[in-house]
Amino acid sequence: MKMAHSSFSTVDEYGFERHDDFDYESYEDFMSHYLKVLASRAQKWSTLLGEGKSVKRTNTVKRYVRKGIPSDHRPSVWMAISEAEKMKESTPDLYQKILDGPFEKELVDLVKTDLPRTFPDNIYFSKEANHQTHLFHVLIAYAHNNRVVGYCQGLNYIAGLLLLATKSEETSFWLLKVLVEKILPDYYTKTMDGLIVDIEVLSELVKSKVPDVHQHVINLGLPWAVITTKWFVCLFAEVLPIETVLRIWDCLFYEGSKILFRVCLTLIRNNRASILACNDFTSLAECFKAIVKNASALHCHEFMQSIFKVPGTLSNSTILKLRARFAKQRREQQQKEHR
Repeated sequence: MKMAHSSFSTVDEYGFERHDDFDYESYEDFMSHYLKVLASRAQKWSTLLGEGKSVKRTNTVKRYVRKGIPSDHRPSVWMAISEAEKMKESTPDLYQKILDGPFEKELVDLVKTDLPRTFPDNIYFSKEANHQTHLFHVLIAYAHNNRVVGYCQGLNYIAGLLLLATKSEETSFWLLKVLVEKILPDYYTKTMDGLIVDIEVLSELVKSKVPDVHQHVINLGLPWAVITTKWFVCLFAEVLPIETVLRIWDCLFYEGSKILFRVCLTLIRNNRASILACNDFTSLAECFKAIVKNASALHCHEFMQSIFKVPGTLSNSTILKLRARFAKQRREQQQKEHR
Protein backbone atom coordinates (compact mmCIF):
# COMPACT_ATOMS: atom_id res chain seq x y z
CA MET A 1 0.00 0.00 0.00
CA LYS A 2 1.40 3.39 -0.96
CA MET A 3 1.50 6.10 1.66
CA ALA A 4 -0.27 9.35 0.95
CA HIS A 5 2.41 11.91 0.16
CA SER A 6 0.41 14.79 1.60
CA SER A 7 2.32 14.93 4.89
CA PHE A 8 5.73 15.30 3.21
CA SER A 9 6.85 17.65 0.49
CA THR A 10 8.39 16.35 -2.74
CA VAL A 11 11.42 18.48 -1.79
CA ASP A 12 13.37 18.01 1.44
CA GLU A 13 14.38 20.79 3.83
CA TYR A 14 17.72 21.27 2.04
CA GLY A 15 16.10 21.65 -1.38
CA PHE A 16 16.73 18.13 -2.75
CA GLU A 17 13.89 16.74 -4.88
CA ARG A 18 12.47 13.40 -3.78
CA HIS A 19 12.33 11.02 -6.71
CA ASP A 20 9.39 8.82 -7.67
CA ASP A 21 10.89 5.84 -5.87
CA PHE A 22 11.29 7.78 -2.58
CA ASP A 23 10.15 5.57 0.28
CA TYR A 24 7.78 7.88 2.17
CA GLU A 25 6.75 5.10 4.54
CA SER A 26 10.30 4.45 5.80
CA TYR A 27 10.89 8.18 5.97
CA GLU A 28 7.74 8.78 8.04
CA ASP A 29 8.79 6.00 10.42
CA PHE A 30 12.28 7.55 10.70
CA MET A 31 11.04 11.12 11.22
CA SER A 32 8.51 10.15 13.88
CA HIS A 33 11.45 9.06 16.04
CA TYR A 34 14.07 11.52 14.86
CA LEU A 35 12.05 14.68 15.53
CA LYS A 36 11.98 13.78 19.23
CA VAL A 37 15.76 13.27 19.18
CA LEU A 38 16.23 16.65 17.46
CA ALA A 39 14.06 18.43 20.01
CA SER A 40 15.97 17.01 22.95
CA ARG A 41 19.39 17.70 21.33
CA ALA A 42 18.39 21.29 20.48
CA GLN A 43 17.56 21.88 24.14
CA LYS A 44 20.95 20.52 25.27
CA TRP A 45 22.90 22.54 22.72
CA SER A 46 21.06 25.73 23.71
CA THR A 47 22.15 25.20 27.29
CA LEU A 48 25.71 24.39 26.25
CA LEU A 49 26.08 27.41 23.99
CA GLY A 50 24.23 29.73 26.36
CA GLU A 51 24.66 33.44 25.75
CA GLY A 52 27.09 33.57 22.83
CA LYS A 53 29.59 31.21 24.46
CA SER A 54 32.16 29.77 22.07
CA VAL A 55 32.60 26.02 21.80
CA LYS A 56 35.73 24.49 23.26
CA ARG A 57 37.00 21.00 22.40
CA THR A 58 36.02 18.97 25.48
CA ASN A 59 34.74 15.43 26.06
CA THR A 60 31.23 16.78 26.59
CA VAL A 61 31.34 18.64 23.27
CA LYS A 62 32.72 15.55 21.51
CA ARG A 63 29.82 13.50 22.90
CA TYR A 64 27.31 16.16 21.85
CA VAL A 65 28.82 16.34 18.35
CA ARG A 66 28.50 12.57 17.92
CA LYS A 67 24.81 12.88 18.75
CA GLY A 68 24.33 15.58 16.11
CA ILE A 69 24.64 19.36 15.94
CA PRO A 70 21.29 21.17 15.43
CA SER A 71 21.20 22.68 11.94
CA ASP A 72 20.96 26.31 13.21
CA HIS A 73 24.20 25.88 15.15
CA ARG A 74 26.15 23.95 12.51
CA PRO A 75 27.93 26.93 10.87
CA SER A 76 29.38 28.34 14.11
CA VAL A 77 30.06 24.97 15.76
CA TRP A 78 31.76 23.54 12.63
CA MET A 79 33.95 26.67 12.44
CA ALA A 80 34.93 26.31 16.12
CA ILE A 81 35.52 22.54 16.42
CA SER A 82 37.46 22.29 13.13
CA GLU A 83 39.57 25.30 14.09
CA ALA A 84 38.66 26.99 10.80
CA GLU A 85 37.71 29.94 13.00
CA LYS A 86 41.36 30.26 14.09
CA MET A 87 42.51 30.17 10.46
CA LYS A 88 40.03 32.92 9.62
CA GLU A 89 41.11 35.09 12.56
CA SER A 90 44.68 35.18 11.25
CA THR A 91 43.54 36.68 7.88
CA PRO A 92 39.94 37.83 8.39
CA ASP A 93 39.53 39.65 5.08
CA LEU A 94 41.18 36.98 2.91
CA TYR A 95 37.98 35.78 1.24
CA GLN A 96 36.84 39.23 0.17
CA LYS A 97 40.33 40.15 -1.08
CA ILE A 98 40.48 37.09 -3.36
CA LEU A 99 36.98 37.79 -4.70
CA ASP A 100 38.05 41.30 -5.64
CA GLY A 101 40.07 39.52 -8.35
CA PRO A 102 41.53 39.23 -10.85
CA PHE A 103 40.76 35.59 -11.76
CA GLU A 104 42.67 33.30 -14.09
CA LYS A 105 40.60 32.36 -17.13
CA GLU A 106 41.67 28.71 -17.01
CA LEU A 107 40.41 28.30 -13.43
CA VAL A 108 37.18 30.17 -14.20
CA ASP A 109 36.45 27.83 -17.13
CA LEU A 110 37.21 24.73 -15.06
CA VAL A 111 34.90 25.76 -12.23
CA LYS A 112 32.11 26.94 -14.54
CA THR A 113 32.05 23.56 -16.31
CA ASP A 114 31.12 21.80 -13.06
CA LEU A 115 28.52 24.27 -11.74
CA PRO A 116 25.53 22.81 -13.66
CA ARG A 117 26.60 19.28 -12.69
CA THR A 118 26.42 20.08 -8.98
CA PHE A 119 23.23 18.78 -7.33
CA PRO A 120 21.04 19.11 -10.44
CA ASP A 121 18.16 17.68 -8.35
CA ASN A 122 18.40 20.47 -5.80
CA ILE A 123 15.98 23.36 -6.33
CA TYR A 124 18.44 25.94 -5.01
CA PHE A 125 21.07 24.95 -7.56
CA SER A 126 18.80 24.22 -10.52
CA LYS A 127 15.96 26.72 -10.32
CA GLU A 128 17.71 29.65 -8.66
CA ALA A 129 20.88 30.71 -10.42
CA ASN A 130 22.10 32.59 -7.33
CA HIS A 131 23.20 29.38 -5.61
CA GLN A 132 25.38 28.57 -8.60
CA THR A 133 26.88 32.06 -8.27
CA HIS A 134 27.59 31.50 -4.56
CA LEU A 135 29.18 28.15 -5.41
CA PHE A 136 31.28 29.76 -8.15
CA HIS A 137 32.57 32.36 -5.66
CA VAL A 138 33.58 29.76 -3.05
CA LEU A 139 35.29 27.47 -5.57
CA ILE A 140 37.07 30.20 -7.52
CA ALA A 141 38.30 31.84 -4.30
CA TYR A 142 39.64 28.51 -3.06
CA ALA A 143 41.28 27.71 -6.41
CA HIS A 144 43.20 31.00 -6.26
CA ASN A 145 44.02 30.58 -2.58
CA ASN A 146 45.42 27.05 -2.87
CA ARG A 147 47.47 26.81 -6.06
CA VAL A 148 48.53 23.22 -5.43
CA VAL A 149 44.93 22.01 -5.47
CA GLY A 150 43.42 24.67 -7.71
CA TYR A 151 40.10 23.16 -8.65
CA CYS A 152 39.48 19.42 -8.45
CA GLN A 153 36.24 17.58 -9.23
CA GLY A 154 34.45 16.60 -6.05
CA LEU A 155 35.11 19.94 -4.37
CA ASN A 156 31.94 21.24 -6.05
CA TYR A 157 29.80 18.75 -4.09
CA ILE A 158 31.53 19.55 -0.81
CA ALA A 159 31.34 23.33 -1.27
CA GLY A 160 27.74 22.97 -2.51
CA LEU A 161 26.68 21.07 0.60
CA LEU A 162 28.60 23.46 2.85
CA LEU A 163 26.60 26.31 1.30
CA LEU A 164 23.29 24.50 1.89
CA ALA A 165 24.25 23.79 5.52
CA THR A 166 25.80 27.17 6.43
CA LYS A 167 24.01 29.57 4.03
CA SER A 168 27.24 31.59 3.92
CA GLU A 169 29.89 31.82 1.20
CA GLU A 170 32.64 32.91 3.56
CA THR A 171 31.96 30.20 6.15
CA SER A 172 31.86 27.61 3.34
CA PHE A 173 35.21 28.86 2.02
CA TRP A 174 36.93 28.47 5.41
CA LEU A 175 35.39 25.06 6.09
CA LEU A 176 36.43 23.87 2.62
CA LYS A 177 39.95 25.14 3.35
CA VAL A 178 40.19 23.32 6.69
CA LEU A 179 38.83 20.08 5.16
CA VAL A 180 41.24 20.05 2.22
CA GLU A 181 44.32 21.31 4.05
CA LYS A 182 44.03 19.92 7.58
CA ILE A 183 41.45 17.14 7.82
CA LEU A 184 41.95 15.16 4.61
CA PRO A 185 45.41 14.08 3.44
CA ASP A 186 46.06 15.03 -0.23
CA TYR A 187 42.71 13.90 -1.64
CA TYR A 188 42.46 16.76 -4.10
CA THR A 189 45.98 17.25 -5.44
CA LYS A 190 46.68 16.43 -9.10
CA THR A 191 48.00 12.94 -8.24
CA MET A 192 45.40 12.31 -5.48
CA ASP A 193 48.05 10.43 -3.49
CA GLY A 194 46.22 10.70 -0.18
CA LEU A 195 43.02 9.33 -1.70
CA ILE A 196 44.75 6.38 -3.38
CA VAL A 197 46.54 5.55 -0.13
CA ASP A 198 43.32 5.80 1.93
CA ILE A 199 41.52 3.38 -0.41
CA GLU A 200 44.41 0.93 0.21
CA VAL A 201 44.09 1.56 3.96
CA LEU A 202 40.36 0.80 3.80
CA SER A 203 41.01 -2.40 1.84
CA GLU A 204 43.49 -3.49 4.54
CA LEU A 205 41.01 -2.64 7.34
CA VAL A 206 38.26 -4.67 5.59
CA LYS A 207 40.75 -7.53 5.24
CA SER A 208 41.36 -7.56 9.01
CA LYS A 209 37.80 -6.81 10.16
CA VAL A 210 35.57 -8.50 7.53
CA PRO A 211 37.95 -10.98 5.80
CA ASP A 212 35.28 -12.95 3.91
CA VAL A 213 33.96 -9.77 2.25
CA HIS A 214 37.51 -8.72 1.36
CA GLN A 215 38.20 -12.07 -0.30
CA HIS A 216 34.83 -12.09 -2.08
CA VAL A 217 35.41 -8.62 -3.56
CA ILE A 218 38.87 -9.74 -4.80
CA ASN A 219 37.40 -12.94 -6.26
CA LEU A 220 34.79 -11.02 -8.23
CA GLY A 221 37.44 -8.61 -9.46
CA LEU A 222 35.84 -5.33 -8.41
CA PRO A 223 38.55 -2.86 -7.32
CA TRP A 224 37.90 -1.00 -4.06
CA ALA A 225 38.66 2.24 -5.93
CA VAL A 226 35.61 1.70 -8.16
CA ILE A 227 33.39 1.20 -5.12
CA THR A 228 34.72 3.82 -2.73
CA THR A 229 36.39 6.68 -4.66
CA LYS A 230 33.17 8.71 -4.59
CA TRP A 231 32.65 7.90 -0.89
CA PHE A 232 36.00 9.49 -0.03
CA VAL A 233 36.14 12.29 -2.62
CA CYS A 234 32.62 13.57 -1.90
CA LEU A 235 32.77 12.71 1.83
CA PHE A 236 29.52 10.79 1.25
CA ALA A 237 27.71 13.80 -0.29
CA GLU A 238 25.68 12.49 -3.27
CA VAL A 239 26.16 9.02 -1.74
CA LEU A 240 24.24 8.76 1.55
CA PRO A 241 20.97 10.53 2.54
CA ILE A 242 21.56 14.22 3.28
CA GLU A 243 20.85 14.19 7.03
CA THR A 244 23.20 11.22 7.46
CA VAL A 245 25.93 13.06 5.52
CA LEU A 246 25.62 16.14 7.73
CA ARG A 247 25.81 13.99 10.85
CA ILE A 248 28.99 12.37 9.47
CA TRP A 249 30.41 15.83 8.77
CA ASP A 250 29.64 16.90 12.37
CA CYS A 251 32.07 14.18 13.51
CA LEU A 252 34.51 14.71 10.63
CA PHE A 253 35.08 18.35 11.65
CA TYR A 254 35.73 17.29 15.24
CA GLU A 255 37.46 13.90 14.96
CA GLY A 256 39.09 14.02 11.53
CA SER A 257 39.29 11.59 8.63
CA LYS A 258 39.19 8.46 10.81
CA ILE A 259 35.39 8.92 10.75
CA LEU A 260 35.34 8.15 7.01
CA PHE A 261 36.83 4.70 7.67
CA ARG A 262 34.30 4.08 10.43
CA VAL A 263 31.45 4.88 8.02
CA CYS A 264 32.89 2.71 5.22
CA LEU A 265 33.44 -0.26 7.54
CA THR A 266 29.95 0.06 9.02
CA LEU A 267 28.32 0.13 5.57
CA ILE A 268 30.33 -2.93 4.52
CA ARG A 269 29.84 -4.93 7.72
CA ASN A 270 26.12 -4.11 8.06
CA ASN A 271 25.54 -5.35 4.50
CA ARG A 272 27.88 -8.32 4.63
CA ALA A 273 25.19 -10.89 3.75
CA SER A 274 24.02 -8.99 0.64
CA ILE A 275 27.60 -8.47 -0.54
CA LEU A 276 28.48 -12.15 -0.11
CA ALA A 277 25.29 -13.15 -1.96
CA CYS A 278 26.49 -11.41 -5.15
CA ASN A 279 28.02 -13.79 -7.64
CA ASP A 280 29.39 -11.53 -10.34
CA PHE A 281 31.07 -8.16 -10.89
CA THR A 282 27.88 -6.38 -12.05
CA SER A 283 25.62 -7.53 -9.20
CA LEU A 284 28.34 -6.59 -6.71
CA ALA A 285 28.64 -3.07 -8.17
CA GLU A 286 24.82 -2.74 -7.97
CA CYS A 287 24.84 -4.03 -4.39
CA PHE A 288 27.29 -1.32 -3.32
CA LYS A 289 25.02 1.29 -4.91
CA ALA A 290 22.01 -0.13 -3.05
CA ILE A 291 23.58 -0.33 0.43
CA VAL A 292 24.00 3.42 0.63
CA LYS A 293 20.33 3.95 -0.16
CA ASN A 294 18.71 1.45 2.22
CA ALA A 295 16.72 2.26 5.35
CA SER A 296 19.60 1.69 7.80
CA ALA A 297 21.57 4.50 6.13
CA LEU A 298 18.50 6.77 6.32
CA HIS A 299 18.04 6.26 10.07
CA CYS A 300 20.94 8.60 10.74
CA HIS A 301 20.78 8.59 14.54
CA GLU A 302 21.04 4.80 14.84
CA PHE A 303 23.52 4.71 11.97
CA MET A 304 25.79 7.24 13.68
CA GLN A 305 25.64 5.28 16.92
CA SER A 306 26.60 2.13 15.00
CA ILE A 307 29.73 3.64 13.37
CA PHE A 308 31.29 3.80 16.84
CA LYS A 309 30.39 0.18 17.62
CA VAL A 310 30.27 -1.92 14.45
CA PRO A 311 33.87 -1.48 13.26
CA GLY A 312 35.29 -2.19 16.72
CA THR A 313 38.46 -0.42 17.84
CA LEU A 314 40.08 1.82 15.27
CA SER A 315 42.88 4.02 16.54
CA ASN A 316 44.48 6.99 14.84
CA SER A 317 47.85 5.28 15.23
CA THR A 318 46.62 2.23 13.25
CA ILE A 319 45.49 4.48 10.42
CA LEU A 320 48.72 6.52 10.47
CA LYS A 321 50.83 3.34 10.34
CA LEU A 322 48.83 1.94 7.43
CA ARG A 323 48.98 5.27 5.60
CA ALA A 324 52.76 5.41 6.04
CA ARG A 325 53.12 1.82 4.78
CA PHE A 326 51.04 2.32 1.64
CA ALA A 327 52.48 5.77 0.91
CA LYS A 328 55.98 4.24 1.02
CA GLN A 329 54.91 1.42 -1.33
CA ARG A 330 53.40 3.99 -3.68
CA ARG A 331 56.60 6.09 -3.73
CA GLU A 332 58.71 3.00 -4.41
CA GLN A 333 56.39 1.96 -7.22
CA GLN A 334 56.59 5.45 -8.78
CA GLN A 335 60.40 5.43 -8.56
CA LYS A 336 60.53 2.08 -10.39
CA GLU A 337 58.28 3.43 -13.12
CA HIS A 338 60.49 6.51 -13.62
CA ARG A 339 63.71 4.54 -13.98
